[in-house]
This record gives sequence, C-alpha cells and structure tokens, in this order.
Amino acid sequence: MSSAKGNKIGSVMVVGGGIAGMQSALDLANSGYYVYLLDKTSAIGGLMSQLDKTFPTNDCAM
Repeated sequence: MSSAKGNKIGSVMVVGGGIAGMQSALDLANSGYYVYLLDKTSAIGGLMSQLDKTFPTNDCAM
C-alpha cells in the first residue's frame, strides 16, 4: 500500500516487543507505515532472551 515515491501512508503502534511484535513492526514498516513499538520492559525481545539453548543438543542458539 505504500506509494511509489516511498512516502509513508500512516502510522501504527505495536504493543508488545516480543518475537511477534517485532515481526509485525517490521512487516508494517515494510508496507509503508510509520511504526511505534511499545513494550513494558526496558528492552525488546520478550522471552527470546531466555531461549539461549536449543533442544535436544543444548547448542547455543545465539
């Protein structure tokens, strides 16, 4: 929906900076919207920061 000149077409606020919120914000921004990403904590990422080991090999996921 973005214009051919790359102008932004509106703005949205995404509440929640977890994995889904970050992906939603990226998709909306790529669609031509200004995006405001809001999270209740001081850092985004949600529970993703706690998922540093993968099952079943216990390798580092980062």
